[in-house]
Amino acid sequence: MSLIVHKYGGTSMGSIERIQNVARRVAKWHAAGHQVVVVPSAMSGETNRLLGLAKELSIQPDPRELDMLAATGEQASSALLAMALAAQGVPARSYAGWQVPVKTDNAYTRARISSIDDTRIRQDLDAGRVVVVTGFQGVDEEGNITTLGRGGSDTSAVAVAAAMKASECLIYTDVDGVYTTDPRVVPEARRMKVLSFEEMLEMASLGSKVLQIRSVEFAGKYKVPVRVLSSMTDPMIPLEEEMSSGTLITFEEDQKMEAAVVSGIAFSRDEAKFTLRAVPDTPGVAYSILGPIAAANIEVDMILQNLSVQGTTDFSFTVSRNDALRTKELLMNQVGPAVGAGEIVFDEAVCKVSIVGIGMRNHAGIASSMFRALSEEGINIQMISTSEIKTSVIIADKYMELAVRALHKTFELDQEK
Repeated sequence: MSLIVHKYGGTSMGSIERIQNVARRVAKWHAAGHQVVVVPSAMSGETNRLLGLAKELSIQPDPRELDMLAATGEQASSALLAMALAAQGVPARSYAGWQVPVKTDNAYTRARISSIDDTRIRQDLDAGRVVVVTGFQGVDEEGNITTLGRGGSDTSAVAVAAAMKASECLIYTDVDGVYTTDPRVVPEARRMKVLSFEEMLEMASLGSKVLQIRSVEFAGKYKVPVRVLSSMTDPMIPLEEEMSSGTLITFEEDQKMEAAVVSGIAFSRDEAKFTLRAVPDTPGVAYSILGPIAAANIEVDMILQNLSVQGTTDFSFTVSRNDALRTKELLMNQVGPAVGAGEIVFDEAVCKVSIVGIGMRNHAGIASSMFRALSEEGINIQMISTSEIKTSVIIADKYMELAVRALHKTFELDQEK
């Protein structure tokens, strides 16, 4: 008997029929003798509906009240799942994050988990119950409900698995695993059976929507094996088959994994590029530009500073498109005048395309192969960023799908290695 954490996304919980299917799947694991903790998301579209109501009342609602509102989505789906399990003869109990409690900081709408008290969960598991814990939320030191931000249910599930030392955390989604790239862009994309934690972390940070990045960070920090698999299969699929399906995110790198030079291609349209032209090239200018951006809690992605020409330089960086308006206001009203920028250029028509693979550590010439493939398609590279296992480029948005298809073909990702 092992302790398993299941996480189900909004699509999997999208209707009463789907919730009943989730209950059948969980009941199957429970009947096989496993202790099961389930972390569901809100029903598909529910969080957007609730936030839409808030936006009708206020352009900038109080973040604390937003969290109070948004948390009700997961509370409803958790209670419904517990009822569905009970209807199938499986004893179950649901808990909101504050009841567990899942302790967080007080950064409303993007809180971070600090600790989880597993006492109540263990008592219920020992009594033979399935425990359903709301994803996406917790409680701060003052007793206020907090939410973890978009995709926070993944983080909740991995954090619960880490706190309880679960054998595995199963993330059920509407896809059957992690692919070499998005199959909607490249039909030949292939599902990977195994992926290293480092590769998954890079792909999540680079725009792969399969797992939320903080959940991958949690998994890496606490060495929680995570499996991404489909919730759209028959809920009564044999347990042995289900336990080996999907993509396993592992920490044990072997020679076969390193032989694959590039494992996947990630891309993101969530990029906005800013360039400050003719900035005085003096010590501390980078901090003078990026310090106020960081103080406003805006994350900077890629940075490029050109060579000095007659004492001035051009300084470019990218941020998430969601932060583009705030960044623009900061640069125009505060940063630009303070550093004496000659001109501020804003470009939202850009995207980021990245190649990822732990095999890149031991192979030379990978970046040049990437650049050659893009040049052959007539695609101009605006910015470049590298790490030990990835290379990313900023290019014009209109060339994104062409770039992804070209790179997928160049690195033969459609072929089983």
